[in-house]
Amino acid sequence: MPDATPTAPTPEELLAFRATVRERGRELYRDLPWRRTRDPYAIWISEVMLQQTQVSRVDGRWQRWLERFPTPTALAAAESADVLDEWQGLGYNRRALAVHRAAQAVCEAGGQMPVAERDLVALPGIGPATAAGIRAFAFNLHGVYLETNVRTVFLHELLSGREGVTDRELSALADLTCPSDGVDKGTVPLSTCGVAGASAEQPDDPRTWYYAMLDYGAYLKRTVPNPSRRAKAHARQSRFEGSHRQKRAEMVRLLLAHRADPAGGAPEDALAEELSAMEAKAGRTPLGAKDAHALLLELAAEGFCRQEGGIWRA
Repeated sequence: MPDATPTAPTPEELLAFRATVRERGRELYRDLPWRRTRDPYAIWISEVMLQQTQVSRVDGRWQRWLERFPTPTALAAAESADVLDEWQGLGYNRRALAVHRAAQAVCEAGGQMPVAERDLVALPGIGPATAAGIRAFAFNLHGVYLETNVRTVFLHELLSGREGVTDRELSALADLTCPSDGVDKGTVPLSTCGVAGASAEQPDDPRTWYYAMLDYGAYLKRTVPNPSRRAKAHARQSRFEGSHRQKRAEMVRLLLAHRADPAGGAPEDALAEELSAMEAKAGRTPLGAKDAHALLLELAAEGFCRQEGGIWRA
């Protein structure tokens, strides 16, 4: 149960908190490749890839994505199947389709990534946290960037012992502690900057502040019992193996694999048989033809595939 009357941190506590985060940020800074750019498109892609995906998995895949789709225009012009193919292994295929649709919307509006929060969240798949990340890391603008590592730092440092902490309270803290809009200094990486204080070498700005929050939060999640469990918004990720999500993902992979066939796809019965064999091999109940049909219709309704002349294609 959340506290009935939570006590707000005192100004002294907030000053000490900011000093701690700046110091830990300098000590724990991670020189990640997407921190070496100020391109809002590239940063947007990194933000989406990093949602519920390990940093080690994204490093390498992000670079490959940008080689294949270097701009919003290139992404918008790509076939959705090519976008899905490049996304494989990153989880949650819906993200890939949302990114594709958002790139098309950006191109229809002139090809430049928007800066204003209201324009960013109007794009498919971009919520307030992703928009705040783009604004902080690409444009060095103040915002409420509330993601799991940021939550962890607030819960550990300022809300120790509290249960059921709401995102409303955490958002207020993020808004209060994030520095004002920073002065952009080009594309120089911050690998030696950290967040110790306001100076040319160690700026105290939104970009550097949230790098520090992310790095300190990642450290805390490795070294202390996960404080995020005390957030009201915390939810344990559902089991993937044997789930409906897994069957969806496997069917998408089968559809993509059959793009190389002479017909560019496969008939429904072949797809059903292959997916059923994969389930049986994994020790799970084989999938029936009706279940496979329903799965294909579900994926088609979301834009993952289509049926033409008895052939299903990604």
